[in-house]
This record gives sequence, C-alpha cells and structure tokens, in this order.
Amino acid sequence: MAKLYVVGIGPGGLDNLTYKAANVIKKCEVVVGYKFYIELVKDIIVGKKIISTGMKGEIERCKLALLEVENGIDTCIISTGDPGLYGMAGLILELAGDVEVEVIPGVSAAFCAASELGAPIMHDFCTISLSDLLTPWEVIEKRLEAAASADFVIAIYNPKSRGRKTQIERAIEIISKYNNGEVPVGLVKNAGREGNDRKIVTLATVDFEFIDMMTVVLIGNSKTYIKNGKIVTPRGYNL
Repeated sequence: MAKLYVVGIGPGGLDNLTYKAANVIKKCEVVVGYKFYIELVKDIIVGKKIISTGMKGEIERCKLALLEVENGIDTCIISTGDPGLYGMAGLILELAGDVEVEVIPGVSAAFCAASELGAPIMHDFCTISLSDLLTPWEVIEKRLEAAASADFVIAIYNPKSRGRKTQIERAIEIISKYNNGEVPVGLVKNAGREGNDRKIVTLATVDFEFIDMMTVVLIGNSKTYIKNGKIVTPRGYNL
C-alpha cells in the first residue's frame, strides 16, 4: 500500500537535512513541493517525478500529493523547517481520507537561527507568525501581547513581505511595552542556507531595513543578555 510522507527539509541547506528525511525523499517516486523548496533539494531528487506549485498553492499541492498516493505511488510532500510548524502536515491530515500519512520532522528555522546566535531559547519560548493571510491581524496582536506580558522569548516568523512592511514595527512596539530597550534581539536572514546573514541588536535598535520574509527575529526575555557576541537566555542554574 502506498504511503504519503510529509517531510521537513530543515532550513534549506542539505547539511541540516536529517538522515531520515533524506532517506525518505530518496525512496519516494514522487516529490511535491513549493517551487523554491524543490530547488533546495534538487541534488537528491534527480530522476523523480516532480510536482510543484507557486505561492498560495498549498491546497492544490496537498491534493496532488494525495492523488499520487491513491494511484499507488509512494510520495513525499516537502516543507522547509518542520512540517508541523507552519508547514504542510496539518493541511494534509485535514484533507487525507484513508491514505496512510507519516510526518517526518525537520530542523525548524527558529532552532537553526538560535544556534547561529548562541543560546537565546534556553528557556520557555513561543513562535508567532506575522503573516495575516490565514490569521487576522487582531489575533496576531493579542498573541504578541500575551507572549510579551508572560516574558516568553519570542521567535517571529514571516516578519515582512513585499506587501506587508509595517507589521514587524508594530510587533516590536507591542513587545517593547513589556521590556526595556536593552533586551537582545537576533536577526537571522536565510538561516542555515546560502545567503545567510545575521545581526545582534536590541529592542531599541532593531534594523527594520535588514529584515525581510526570509528573516527569523528572535527576541529575548527580561533575563536574556549578550556575552562574547552571543545571545544567552539563562536557564536559571546557580553558577
């Protein structure tokens, strides 16, 4: 019986692709994904049937992947990062009937970005996407308020796009109500893949021009500090 694998390919570079994810991709006859994601794994999908769609084609991709499995072909649909975090796992499970589905975890962009900055998420943290395509902005603002007031470390995904430029500024404004301006902030562009760049700033000095859609913004909590050029959020050990 054919199976559908929902595979997290990590932040994009093959060196952050897990052994299991690579093996699953290699054994499947069909690979389905967003065009940009397909390009990231092109070196290990040579000779396979490739099905790709553009931005906002998530439902179409899922339906095409499910159709391949229903026709008896082992298929994988890929997501960057982890497929269960803003990825394809949830949508596949919502759409799947009797098709057997296995979710293959991947390294999230937040974890990869954190490793490049030091140890900013050593304590409780949350992720919040600023994309309001599927979530009303009013809801996003409430989540920012709740996370900041609870002193979470916050990883912000999708901070900016061509048509959405001011939401990150509003997010920083909200978070700043609950923190002083010296709280460390890490900006990591293209975490774990080509074009990688990063900056360590503070809430008061966030470089909004540096931030784009491919940037993960990691905002520390009230205990986070910078040491030797690295961001550290202490776990609370008695040192």
